[in-house]
Amino acid sequence: MNDIFNIKTEADFQAACLETFLYQYENVEVYRKFVDYLNINPLSIKQVKDLPFLPIEMFKNHTVLDKSAKAERYFQSSGTTQIQTLSKHWITDFSLYEESIYRSFEQYIGKPEDYVFLGLLPSYLERENSSLIYMVNYLMKMSSKPENGYYLYNHQELFEVLQKLSTENKKVILFGVSFALLDFLDHQYDFSTLQFNNLTIIETGGMKGRKEEMTKDELLKVLQEGFKTDRIFSEYSMTELLSQAYSLGENEYQCPHWMRILIRNTEDPFSYMEEGRTGAINIIDLANRYSCSFIATQDLGKIIATGNEFFDQKFQVLGRIDHSDIRGCSLLVS
Repeated sequence: MNDIFNIKTEADFQAACLETFLYQYENVEVYRKFVDYLNINPLSIKQVKDLPFLPIEMFKNHTVLDKSAKAERYFQSSGTTQIQTLSKHWITDFSLYEESIYRSFEQYIGKPEDYVFLGLLPSYLERENSSLIYMVNYLMKMSSKPENGYYLYNHQELFEVLQKLSTENKKVILFGVSFALLDFLDHQYDFSTLQFNNLTIIETGGMKGRKEEMTKDELLKVLQEGFKTDRIFSEYSMTELLSQAYSLGENEYQCPHWMRILIRNTEDPFSYMEEGRTGAINIIDLANRYSCSFIATQDLGKIIATGNEFFDQKFQVLGRIDHSDIRGCSLLVS
């Protein structure tokens, strides 16, 4: 196994992807069957753009797991109805997840030890097996600040805590699911009294039927105006991933070096869109060593910059796919 956290060049990344692909083809039964179904000779894959990406729906009805791995715990996706089939991501090595969490946060935000962490994540806190709650718990553990804590619907208490931490000049991260942050704003607190140079809000997406859906750009504008700050950051991940991309504003995300976004054509899932063109998001997550590192999501997005270095990629998340508008994707949902 390559040391994915020390990837420094495009050649390193390509080599790590190809090694991971062959390993998972041999050891993850669902992925092997998918590749075979596509009549792809695994030895013919020589570059990243030729890799087959497993439809994310497979995590709902199959166990995507290394045959030699022992997994006693899984992360489960959230759902809005009782009849939904939820994704399960079985975890073999939590140390991989924790190192990915720490290194990504440190790269884009700072050392967790420097921050107080507050969580406004009611729907996630109220259920078991949430990867997001595990992530925030881990950051709180690394921070070890006595003020760390979660808030469900006790918005007044949260505002008072933010006021106190602001006057004490503490550096604070407020992780919030989108609908809960909007609920918080509905109470009309005077956020202009807070010192937002020391407070960063990180929205994690997710309306889940609780609020009217809006684009990411619309959401950021509402949050910036409501909280009276431009320090509205975003985190992009999902149950099926062990890595996180971060946006430091303006819906422009960046990935850590062991993660990458490709934008597939919604009418031809085996071709890719040019920079600046909208399509569906494919994700490479090399931290998914013991499940699948190559996932075709149901999110829409576009690459907005590639830069001079392989890790300079920036992308936007634009919403969810409307499957009624997609043609040529039968292989991805069968």
